[in-house]
Amino acid sequence: MHDNILLCLGLALVICLLVGLSRRLRIAYPILLVLGGLALSLVPGLPIVRISPDIIFLIFLPPLLYEAAWFTSWKDFWRWRRIILFFAFGMVLLTAASVAWVAHAFIPGCTLALGFLLGGIVSPPDAVAATSVMKGMGLPRRLLAILEGESLVNDASGLIVIRFAAAAVVSGGFVWHQAAGGLLLMTVVGVAVGLLVAMGFYVIHRWICPTANLTTVLTLIAPYSLYLLAEAAHGSGVLAVVTGGLFLSYHSHTVFSATARQQAYSTWSTLGFVFNGAVFMLIGLELPEVVAGLDGTSRLQAVGYGLLISAVVIVVRLILTLLGSPFSTFMGRFITVADDHPGWRGPLVAGYAGMRGVVSLAAALAIPLLGAGGQPFPLRNLLIFITFVVILVTLVGQGLTLPLLIRWLGGVEDRDQLRPAHEQHQVLRQLLARESLAELTQHYDAQTHPNKLLDLLQHHYELTAHPDNSPASHEIVAAYNAVLLELLGAQRQRLMHLRQHSEYDEEVIHQLENELDLKEELAASTLPKE
Repeated sequence: MHDNILLCLGLALVICLLVGLSRRLRIAYPILLVLGGLALSLVPGLPIVRISPDIIFLIFLPPLLYEAAWFTSWKDFWRWRRIILFFAFGMVLLTAASVAWVAHAFIPGCTLALGFLLGGIVSPPDAVAATSVMKGMGLPRRLLAILEGESLVNDASGLIVIRFAAAAVVSGGFVWHQAAGGLLLMTVVGVAVGLLVAMGFYVIHRWICPTANLTTVLTLIAPYSLYLLAEAAHGSGVLAVVTGGLFLSYHSHTVFSATARQQAYSTWSTLGFVFNGAVFMLIGLELPEVVAGLDGTSRLQAVGYGLLISAVVIVVRLILTLLGSPFSTFMGRFITVADDHPGWRGPLVAGYAGMRGVVSLAAALAIPLLGAGGQPFPLRNLLIFITFVVILVTLVGQGLTLPLLIRWLGGVEDRDQLRPAHEQHQVLRQLLARESLAELTQHYDAQTHPNKLLDLLQHHYELTAHPDNSPASHEIVAAYNAVLLELLGAQRQRLMHLRQHSEYDEEVIHQLENELDLKEELAASTLPKE
């Protein structure tokens, strides 16, 4: 027991060190974590780590999906819904079919059902790796929004394909219309359960009015409730979590207090980081277990099959994304589309960003041990090894070369032409200041001049709402922010000194410290990002 705890703590420390190193090396942290896991798996005497599919699907997957849905923009999701749904369903099914055909043609003993099983496993990309690679590359927000939206839904379609393909292998038969009907039923039930359960949590948040701590605990309970109830109803647990997460996130401003919202955001940001780091590390640590399962099979031949399937999933995704551009232009003549001239650079980058992750490995490890007639499941160990190779090729290979591709393309044009984030922040602050000035003038005009504090507040909003954009004014604002940050630092030092005095309660000290943190964050957010 103690050894397991020490191992987990040691892995957590290694994850933090590797993530810190990835920032220095400017390499996406999922890539470095996988390589670090591979290196650790080769250390003599280190216990072999075995990934239980239940751990991934029941412990890691629900909160990771919920966290992704929570921080996903519903506005962006709805704007790019057609592309996202095609990527999440159409592309997964077409990729699975392509993998099934190639596997059936080139891998001895691989039936079409086994091919579809492998296709369902390796088809859904992991957008966490892609977005972590693409951040800081100056790419349009639309690309990240599409990849993030795809990752919310594509696991559901892949897992559904896996479920029906595995059933076909075990039963020895496959009925297409039953599979299509089952796919539709699981989708509808998953979305319906997600909405119903999310509405139940909405009522709890809205009318019981829990404290910030209770609110955070409820958000931790929600993803597991959504997933387990949907699976119990024979629906898609993934779609239930995504649907419920999007619903509650969209309504969070009406049901959460400011303190509860801030605490929940901080908790989920940390939890998402830890879980994502752990799952990428586990991929690398699983190497000895995967290789050990190949007893009696040529490893060189298995690597060849893995490279072949990797080429299929990469090429099929590239072809489909590039064909999507002229298709959008054609459909733009008949219906309103989000972008009727997407070009080829953006689709090429999105197509090349199809990196596979731990869900694929967990799905492969979840292949049953026994098949039809109680016989060993055919090619189980080979399918797991091929999946591992596909993950390494797409995650490490494409992850390291994606920045090179973006630089070769000379970047991707931002057709949305959005202002930089700090300029948007400034414009929105001006709009909010004008709203406050209108409120002061309409309701508190008589109280403003006698009350020095209200007069000062009005003057502050006037300067914010109607700023002087001259260079001299910018220098004044920069100097003001520099002095303000210095004063906040001095206040913090004084507060830490006062903490030693017995006449001041520690809880009050913490409250004032949080106030200084918020003021410092606000002052820093007004500065342009380097």
